[in-house]
Amino acid sequence: MKQFISMIVATLATGALADLHYTGLCYDSPGQDVKVFNQAATQTACTYYKNRNTGSKQWDQCPDCTLLNDQSILYYCQSAGQHIGGDELSYYCGLAGADGSLAW
Repeated sequence: MKQFISMIVATLATGALADLHYTGLCYDSPGQDVKVFNQAATQTACTYYKNRNTGSKQWDQCPDCTLLNDQSILYYCQSAGQHIGGDELSYYCGLAGADGSLAW
């Protein structure tokens, strides 16, 4: 019985955190099934998210949101504390002029 309860608690906890990510970026969609990285929107969205303070949930603040890059080619927003919410990042990418976002 104790193992069963632990399994249920673990499943519920996983579901509650399912849309939290360490990394995200913004993209444009110039054509069907085409996604093109949008560096300017990613930079702006990451700044928006770093300045976010809308409550006490993990995704309501991102004190460690940092713009990083991979070999100066692909820029992305990273949160070591897994504060990036997928819906929130999508919202900020849209405000920054991008068509969408990817988070992982």
